Amino acid sequence: MESKAQQSTSRFDVLKWLVVFVLIAVGVVGNQYFSAESVLYRALGLVALALVAAFVALQTDRGRRFATLLKEARVEIRKVVWPTRPELIQTTAIVVVFVLVVALILWGMDSFIGFLVQGFIG
Repeated sequence: MESKAQQSTSRFDVLKWLVVFVLIAVGVVGNQYFSAESVLYRALGLVALALVAAFVALQTDRGRRFATLLKEARVEIRKVVWPTRPELIQTTAIVVVFVLVVALILWGMDSFIGFLVQGFIG
């Protein structure tokens, strides 16, 4: 019984995704067709179509799972301990200095090897 319910849901999901893709195609073609109109009106039309497409996509099983993933990610991001401004500046300075030191070392090695190769080639 549950298999039959899953199958009918997936059938409707395919139809809903088809509607989403048609809405996106209408937005792309409509934007090109109305290229003489104001950019503001075209942008508002695209935003409206995108909202409708997102609403339809969220009605599918995959869309609901994606929305759940976004909610869980937001909860996890709130748990992150972000560095303070002084920590951020100090860490950034360390990285920049390290990159410069490595760049100078690589430049020196490249120049030395180039000097050796030039001495052999003449």
